[in-house]
Amino acid sequence: MAERTRLMPALAGYVARRLLAGVVVLWGAATVTFVALHRIGGDPVDAVVGPTVSPTPGLRRQITQEYGFDQPLIVQYGRWLGRLIGGDLGRSYQLGRPVTAVLADQVWPTCALALSAVLLASVSAVVTALATAGRGRVVRGLVSGAELAVVSLPSFWLGLLALSFLSFRWHLFPVAGDQGFAALVLPAVTLALPVAGVLAQVLRQCLDEALTQPFVLTVRTRGVPEALVLTRHALRHAAIPVVTLAGWVVGSLLGGAVLIETVFARPGLGRVLLAAVGSKDTPVVAAIVLLSAAAFTCVNLLVDLAYPALDPRLRTAPTAHRTRPKPTTAAKESPV
Repeated sequence: MAERTRLMPALAGYVARRLLAGVVVLWGAATVTFVALHRIGGDPVDAVVGPTVSPTPGLRRQITQEYGFDQPLIVQYGRWLGRLIGGDLGRSYQLGRPVTAVLADQVWPTCALALSAVLLASVSAVVTALATAGRGRVVRGLVSGAELAVVSLPSFWLGLLALSFLSFRWHLFPVAGDQGFAALVLPAVTLALPVAGVLAQVLRQCLDEALTQPFVLTVRTRGVPEALVLTRHALRHAAIPVVTLAGWVVGSLLGGAVLIETVFARPGLGRVLLAAVGSKDTPVVAAIVLLSAAAFTCVNLLVDLAYPALDPRLRTAPTAHRTRPKPTTAAKESPV
């Protein structure tokens, strides 16, 4: 109890530092997004009125003054950053609605798709790695080849292939939409397969390294069944590098969701982003980029906080939290 009380201030300080780093990351993402969107070129007034309207000089002047397009770039940046800090993401040029309302309508389908893909990828990677760790060269070669294939193939091609056979030919799943659980299966599987392939390869390598450690031999001499050796001892030992990699993979799922939602005609942030980029709806594009950066920051914070739960040695050395374990090398001592 005394040790836990002593570690709490150190853990709170670590979380505070990570939150501060996350704020800096979000500020950097906001700055890069603002500069990039203003370097694209084109008249922002045309983006506001849309491609089907030819604004008169009076209307152009009115829009320019209303949106502050005539202000120096540094002034526009300061005003935009101030609105972001206040939680105001602006209004969509094309939809005429607050950006927060636009995102609120579409965020749940994307979250459902991403979370389902993460769950499927994690379970598949763990089951595959446990089933093939320590196996013969032929079994490992076949499984590794299949994993390499799904990682190498474009996700949109996997989606089209799944639609061709499972929807159009065999009518097992809906072709498009998001109504019901069946409509989520194919998009989630398509998005999860490449992630599962990467995680399974890394986890299997870490398990193989863990099975060669002295603590595994000690556990086996106690007569512990091989299944428990893998799931209770070796898996926990090999999980930290995989969790590190998983944090990066999960944070990058939004890019894959853009293609998957388009292929399967699903609503979500991916299709909203695609339409906003095509119409130069910069408030919507900026908001989705910042939302993606925030999600990536939160996932990485959760990954950092998961290390002490996986490796008890880190609980007694709070300074160890500051350095992430390398994702390709397993630790040399038993965490159990």
